[in-house]
Amino acid sequence: MQLWSSPEWLTLNQGCLLWWPDAFAGEADYWLAQLSRDIPWQQHRLTMFGREVNEPRLSCWMGEWAYRYSGRERAPVPWHPLVKAMAERLESICGQPFDGVLLNLYRNGNDSMGWHADDEPELGRNPTIASVSLGATRRFLLRHHSGEQQELWLEHGSLLVMAGEMQHHWRHALPKMVRTQGVRINLTFRRSARQA
Repeated sequence: MQLWSSPEWLTLNQGCLLWWPDAFAGEADYWLAQLSRDIPWQQHRLTMFGREVNEPRLSCWMGEWAYRYSGRERAPVPWHPLVKAMAERLESICGQPFDGVLLNLYRNGNDSMGWHADDEPELGRNPTIASVSLGATRRFLLRHHSGEQQELWLEHGSLLVMAGEMQHHWRHALPKMVRTQGVRINLTFRRSARQA
């Protein structure tokens, strides 16, 4: 097994990807337990093919501004102290502050996230998205508009940062893994272009 001690920048066509599999390995168990218990998780609805369905995960939008995605606006809940502290840690790694975070709770391998880009106007032209994974290891897919694909396994305590032109040229997804029974929490930290 490879031991990681620092972030590794992966070379991608038209994008920047920082990958650090054990970035928060020491804190991950505590963070997972605390966030599982404290976050006001909600079941949101989305429109697919003209009908409303439940999103295949629970979520919570937290921070300082309302966030619009999937055609709906989410009002923020106040910062949880632990999540705010995580945002401050990520600021020192990424070199920029974060003022919002989308938290997703994947209850088991049947919960998923379809193909998308984090390209909402609120995030600005080339947003930096810092993603922290806690809990069950899940497969993460990246697909360039040319058809090129990348795959990563997001482990407990890992950090993935997407930056540069990524959201213009790449889409990403977290597919179902039906044999996975463990809970996974993912936090994707963002910054509003209005605050930049």
